[in-house]
Amino acid sequence: MAETTTNSTQREIAVEIPADIVSRETEAVIQKFQKMAKLPGFRKGKVPASVVKQRFAEDIKTEVVEQLIPKYFRQETEKQGLHPVSQPRVTDLHIHDGQPLKFTAKFEVLPDFEVQGYNEIKIEKPDVNVSDEDVEKTLNQLREQNAAYTAVEGRPIQDGDYAQVAFKGTPQGEPEAQPVSMDDVMVEVGGSNTIPEFTENLRGANAGDEKTFTVKYADDFSDERLKGKSFDYTVKVNSIKTKQLPELNDDFAKELGAQFTTVDQLKAAVRENMESEKKHHAEHEGKDKIVDELVKANPIDVPEALVDHQVDLRLERGLRALAQQGMKTEDMRRMDFTRLRAGQRDAAKKEVQVALLLEKIADKEQVTVTEEDVDNEVHILAAQSQQPVDQVRARLIKEGAIDRIRNRIRTDKTLELLYNRSA
Repeated sequence: MAETTTNSTQREIAVEIPADIVSRETEAVIQKFQKMAKLPGFRKGKVPASVVKQRFAEDIKTEVVEQLIPKYFRQETEKQGLHPVSQPRVTDLHIHDGQPLKFTAKFEVLPDFEVQGYNEIKIEKPDVNVSDEDVEKTLNQLREQNAAYTAVEGRPIQDGDYAQVAFKGTPQGEPEAQPVSMDDVMVEVGGSNTIPEFTENLRGANAGDEKTFTVKYADDFSDERLKGKSFDYTVKVNSIKTKQLPELNDDFAKELGAQFTTVDQLKAAVRENMESEKKHHAEHEGKDKIVDELVKANPIDVPEALVDHQVDLRLERGLRALAQQGMKTEDMRRMDFTRLRAGQRDAAKKEVQVALLLEKIADKEQVTVTEEDVDNEVHILAAQSQQPVDQVRARLIKEGAIDRIRNRIRTDKTLELLYNRSA
């Protein structure tokens, strides 16, 4: 029963099951068929073994194979210290009366490797300090979000005003195309983000006026629907308004939240949130760089079976997100899954490679996951789904997801350890 290695993840073994074991199993299957067989001229359960063997020869052979191959494949891999991560592909099957059952099994195992250079990975930690200018910019954005708009009477639109308009735009040369339309939108006349043609045609207009004009969009315009096209617009001015920003004072701070009584408290909270966000972003980028360096230094083979499984998980997450966004099941069924799977393969392969590398590092560094770690994660999931903790835990156990959670926590801890060392 020799083993053949084709690469670091593929194995091939030849297995031989002794003739006496094959004969015993065959007799047991024949007896089972005798009890169940219904043939003309015989009472149920009284069909002779010779008749059953002749009539159901292929079915008997198939069941003997299905009963013996998994058992002896498992025994042989255990004997050789192999741990399959894929179902075996059986070839060269030989089964004949009175002879041993022989077959060859091809399967995948985890690669045997040592992680190289993970302690030498160094990344530059970015500056996560927040300047006074950064805080001031965010505070001004808050003021913009809480601006008040006051109607203007008795004069036409001038730069700096906001025209409250309804419009419809039709693409030239595309009579059947869907128009671009809005029933109620504010346009800042003369604003840096306002399309020049809107400013030019609305400047000097009065409430109630209707304007028609054409806009030619640049080939690199951000909106795909408009890029490189010309649109004929009809714009109705409903009203003219000016914008007033709230003063940055204690009253403004109180309006933003009950936890604030002074503007200084608001500024401190804004700074703290911005620092936390920059730190989180820097950590995320740093860990991505560590992962990239790990993969570059350790180009290991990965089992195709694990890659296929990871592709399945990525597609499942994607479809679940589409369903949450309102996509119908029948529309999902019409998607090109062959193309989708192919598009996910490179990312899935890298994820498997990273998981194997981090698992090996976790073993070397003796990274552990406590029951408290798992329990905290279950509580977070329960809070997110707004379900009782015991109900969520029972569902996770039933789905076999607790081990996945434990593995993910261990991976996160390992990456955190590498990130802290890399400073």
